[in-house]
Amino acid sequence: MPKNSAQLTRNEKARYFVENLVLRGIIGGMGILPYTWRVPMMGRVMRFVAPIAGYDKRIRENLALTSPQLGKDEVDHIVTDVCDNVGRTISELYAGAAFRARARDAQITGDGLAAFETARAEGRPVVLVTAHFGNYDAARSKLAQMGHPMGSLYRRMANPYFNAHYVKAIEATGKPMFEQGKRGMVELVRHLKKGGIIAIVADVHTFHGMELPFFGQAAETSLVPAELALKYNAAFIPVYGIRKENGIDFEVRLNREVPASDAETMTRAVLQDLEDIARDHMGQWFWIHRRWKAAQRKVDEL
Repeated sequence: MPKNSAQLTRNEKARYFVENLVLRGIIGGMGILPYTWRVPMMGRVMRFVAPIAGYDKRIRENLALTSPQLGKDEVDHIVTDVCDNVGRTISELYAGAAFRARARDAQITGDGLAAFETARAEGRPVVLVTAHFGNYDAARSKLAQMGHPMGSLYRRMANPYFNAHYVKAIEATGKPMFEQGKRGMVELVRHLKKGGIIAIVADVHTFHGMELPFFGQAAETSLVPAELALKYNAAFIPVYGIRKENGIDFEVRLNREVPASDAETMTRAVLQDLEDIARDHMGQWFWIHRRWKAAQRKVDEL
């Protein structure tokens, strides 16, 4: 759990303050450019920054662990695409109305759309399970603009200065937003019980989560999204904001509803669904995450 500002040391406060100034300066500077220029420009900036921040090394380590069959050229291409997509996503997060217009016009597809519409017509809760893939906020914005606002759980950033404007930016895409933690979970559950929609990412490492296979390696994963769907009889549907070839438009895809069974089986199905779509678009999943900590520890111990 990230520290609050009162828990930070003087050095941490100074470092975070400078980091926030630099990032805000880059975002603000890009903001003077037309939308169709600044989004790809931010992608190029992130491709330059990635080696300095160590992101490229982390991506390569994750690919070496999960996809050792890939050749050097393939890995280099994925590294470039991942960093580019992350940069574009950051730019879009702060683009406001221009991004929401792109999301509004996104094509919406998938076998889960009918199940989603049926659940909404019946007043049944919906748990949309998503991932750090493409731009996940494109799906949230698209559905909200179609008249389906959803509650979303977010993780507070370690940098408190950045977190303040980050939360403001994501709230502009849609409300309500719930901060990860006991209070946020209570509010999220209350929203779900009223027949609402919630969106939760399922692709981050979870301490004390269940080790489940993802890209052939054990990944500690939370069962909470599936448990919530079971407890409140909610439709459990994977959703993604897939970036199109032009780099600025999206396809919002709702995949087939995961049938109710037990939390582990349902979570395994979600991870397989994400792996399938990530294999089709290797450069769009955020390979910069430390997703396989348990597996990496075992490698380090050898």
